Amino acid sequence: MNGLLEVSGLTRRFGGILAVDSVSFAVAPGEILGIIGPNGSGKSTLFNCILGQLRPTAGRVRFAGREVTGLRPSLLSRLGIGRTFQLLQIFPKLKVRENLLAAGQEHRGSMLSRLFGAPDAGLAGAVEEMLAFFRLAHLAETPAGSLSYGQQKLLDIAMAFMAGPRLVFLDEPAGGVNPAMLAELEARLRALNRERGATFVLIEHNMEFVMGLCDRVLVMAEGRVIAEGTPREVRADARVIEAYLGG
Repeated sequence: MNGLLEVSGLTRRFGGILAVDSVSFAVAPGEILGIIGPNGSGKSTLFNCILGQLRPTAGRVRFAGREVTGLRPSLLSRLGIGRTFQLLQIFPKLKVRENLLAAGQEHRGSMLSRLFGAPDAGLAGAVEEMLAFFRLAHLAETPAGSLSYGQQKLLDIAMAFMAGPRLVFLDEPAGGVNPAMLAELEARLRALNRERGATFVLIEHNMEFVMGLCDRVLVMAEGRVIAEGTPREVRADARVIEAYLGG
């Protein structure tokens, strides 16, 4: 198994409950991989085991050829792995520009350099670039809490990219976003993938969003991978239909 990310036999038990059951997959550079499955299928636990929020019971995770199993999220971030959460990680009372600056400062320099360096930590250019790329420049001086939910989602993803990640995990990016804003979100993710070579792994319940965006889809049920393939292949797989519709 070769890829930017390699997951081998990842397992997580909670007492007698097997939440993730020997899951293996790889993600190629520049790929967009979707992970779908019914509620309780193990998707979020899998994410948390890969990203350091939980330590796996068994199995390995490798990133860019390096063993990263069980590393803390802060260390994974420094290696080039970013993440968004179901609950937005923005600062509602700060302006949009200030949110981006705060996200960038978290990943740059030491505490001393942040205390005594330039007020913008040399990030002004990167902030302007993110504002333009995510089409948020006209909202730069607006408190983040005043944005629409879809705009807040865009800001949340823009904040993740302030660290310049090579791989980003997106946890339900389409959740709660209205259809018009969802099209903009998909367009921005496609542009990140096409223009910046960004690699994505996403959990999502919006099937149309997944099938339209992803190169490949992995389907989980009861902690196991039950199907994997292109969106067309997965959509037609009897095991997937049974998992979602109960036969």
